[in-house]
Amino acid sequence: MRLPVTAQRSISFEAVRENPDSPSEAIGRSAMRKATLRLIPLIALGYGAAFMDRVNISFAALQMNRDLNFSATVYGFGAGIFFLSYAACEVPSNLMLCRFGARRWLARIMLTWGLIASAMLFVRTPWQFYVARFFLGMAEAGYFPGVLFYLTQWFPPELRARAISRFYISLPLGNVFTGLIAGSLLNLDGRLGLAGWQWLFLIEGIPPILLGIAFLLFLPDTPADAKWLTEPERNWILSRVREGASTAQHHAGSILHTLVDSRVWQLGIFDLLMLGTNYGYLFIVPQIVQRSTQLPVTQVGLITGSLALLGVPAMLLGAIYSDRAHRQSVKNQASDRYWHIIPSCLCVAVGLVICGLSTAPRFLLPGLSLVFIAYYAMQGPFWSLPPSLFTGKSSAAAIAAVNTIGITGGFFGPYLMGISKDLTGDYQRGLITLSIPMLLAAGIMFFLSRSTQHRNANELHAAMTATPRK
Repeated sequence: MRLPVTAQRSISFEAVRENPDSPSEAIGRSAMRKATLRLIPLIALGYGAAFMDRVNISFAALQMNRDLNFSATVYGFGAGIFFLSYAACEVPSNLMLCRFGARRWLARIMLTWGLIASAMLFVRTPWQFYVARFFLGMAEAGYFPGVLFYLTQWFPPELRARAISRFYISLPLGNVFTGLIAGSLLNLDGRLGLAGWQWLFLIEGIPPILLGIAFLLFLPDTPADAKWLTEPERNWILSRVREGASTAQHHAGSILHTLVDSRVWQLGIFDLLMLGTNYGYLFIVPQIVQRSTQLPVTQVGLITGSLALLGVPAMLLGAIYSDRAHRQSVKNQASDRYWHIIPSCLCVAVGLVICGLSTAPRFLLPGLSLVFIAYYAMQGPFWSLPPSLFTGKSSAAAIAAVNTIGITGGFFGPYLMGISKDLTGDYQRGLITLSIPMLLAAGIMFFLSRSTQHRNANELHAAMTATPRK
């Protein structure tokens, strides 16, 4: 009789726990330590640069909207159109990564987006703004899902949430760094005939170009290509990743079958609601903080950077707790990953309502703090879900599909917030409205949790009642 997937995982994990000092596990710890130190900082720097170039217009808008006479609707549409081209190219980009290898493809992504990001200093009209943002999204498409798929080739399932969070902390850190340097760059207004917002685009487009070159030189495509691993370490990674793939809840199948899987769409819609909410408020945080505090741009950058910094421990601790609980859920057939996401959704909704009810700093800043902490805490648990459901090329397609569906929320959130401000005169009602998608997202996670428990129970019952072959 063949035991169900979750039972197999439990037996494997219990064997490891009973003999944690075995030679195999010592090799594994060494392999994971090397992979973490060699890979995570490099890809984290890449994603941090990507995020900076994606959201630096939130600071540029403090001068650019005035200089170019952009309305809130024009700004919101330009901020959001990035995500439409990004979404359209996600799945093709991840499939190209499988064909050409992570090293070359990720380097290509960074080189092209760095050049386009710097070229945004030439924007003068709304249509030029739209075109520049559209091509920036096209250039950056595939980096995030490509890195997620890449990590599944190096880290076994029980370590993935932490691996993801360690690279993904570049998201809040990128936000922090943007906030810290944006004010200084904006203060270069008038130097060499360039406005402050032009200096912001020019300087922040350079790091991804340099990192693209570093990827070509230092990033191995797979563990088999890593010269810094010993042969036993390389074999340990390959066997553990293969074991995790063989116990995934969905075996590799056709790309089309993966793309129409209901779980992909449920996760994608959740991501759409989550990202629509996130980018809806993220692109206006500098503006609402400045309006609330009446501080100059340098201090506004410090405040917004400090808020984002709260997301770093939240992301790391959320991932560690989720991985530990996942080990127990493997044993008891539960679906703990989902229950590390639902409370965060509810906290984001509460924080947005607080921000929408009052512009006073004593309410606005704690509300924003709650939003940042809760949003980042759920990222590791959420992005560890797709690789646990799919494997092989199906995993690459599933990750890209979820991100493709979700990233379109980045268009709707900023655009609707811009329309809201032009209609009402401020962002307050829009912030309250943003709490609704997060409540819907919590409902999706609850449904996925129940359906996963039901599927596991049926799998276990079928295995226990099956007649063993003689």
